[in-house]
Amino acid sequence: METALTRLTGVRHPVVQTGMGWVAGPRLVSATANAGALGILASATMTLDQLRAAVREVRARTDAPFGVNLRADAADAGDRVRILVEEGVRVASFALAPSRELIGELKEAGVVVMPTVGARRHAEKVAAWGADAVLVQGTEGGGHTGEVATTVLLPQVVDAVDIPVVAAGGFFDGRGLVAALAYGAAGVAMGTRFLLTSDSTVPDAVKARYLAATVRDVTVTRAVDGLPHRMLRTELVDALERSGRVRGALQAVRRAAGYRKLSGTSWRRMLQDGRALKHGKDLTWSQVLLAANTPMLLRASMVDGRTDLGVMASGQVAGVIDDLPSCAELVERIMKEAEDTCRGLTAPG
Repeated sequence: METALTRLTGVRHPVVQTGMGWVAGPRLVSATANAGALGILASATMTLDQLRAAVREVRARTDAPFGVNLRADAADAGDRVRILVEEGVRVASFALAPSRELIGELKEAGVVVMPTVGARRHAEKVAAWGADAVLVQGTEGGGHTGEVATTVLLPQVVDAVDIPVVAAGGFFDGRGLVAALAYGAAGVAMGTRFLLTSDSTVPDAVKARYLAATVRDVTVTRAVDGLPHRMLRTELVDALERSGRVRGALQAVRRAAGYRKLSGTSWRRMLQDGRALKHGKDLTWSQVLLAANTPMLLRASMVDGRTDLGVMASGQVAGVIDDLPSCAELVERIMKEAEDTCRGLTAPG
């Protein structure tokens, strides 16, 4: 199925696997790429050396195009962009809008720039700065999220910009792909659906928690870092929502120390990133610390399998997913469902 997204990125199918921290590593990304979709490597939790090594590992596993997700507000964002350019990465995606300068540097090197946005005005801004495409996430999506449903946000953005738009939030099958294309999107992006594949390195016990979840078990909370965060409701989420300011601050400092040790990040760098997170937001410093080290909470679940100590970012679609196909099986199934859906819409009678 050829769309503006496939032509822009060089993939066979208009499906994107999003850059989920601790989940979208070389194995998942290369499996997605080999299936003909666009795999996005999550780099925010990696050091610069780890990022370069991960890119090279993906390259060793596949000849297909893939991308890397970056934090635009990271103090070393420029260094990470240079690694992408030097290693010949096809696509750079961003969870927050990158600066005009970063977009320009990437485009000059021939890298496709695809920021993620949650509002029409943000899409208009990055399009004016030269972004090649935009990924639009509605409130159904996992992780940090907004308040507008994909079915309302997507057509707004499609009508507002003249670059390819990728729809995210609430997609898991071929019917959703057809619906997104009908709205004017050039493809769909999925996180939770790719997390729940046999190629995902997430521990089996954690995958089982996702598969057992109903739609009502997926919630949005501000207790983790002060920002709306969609995840599975767990005992830890309940405890964070009940904890007071002092207890929350102590938890934040303890987890920040753990993340600093794990990542090799200095306290100075963490405070710099924290100031960037706090800028323009009504957050306490304990919330800023939690936001800066949320990767530790995700790692506890996604890597260590400790659902009692970590959080599990999740889209609402977790409540309707009940299997663990390989990436190849998943993409093939989505494309067949899309073709069958299109034929059904045009069949006489």
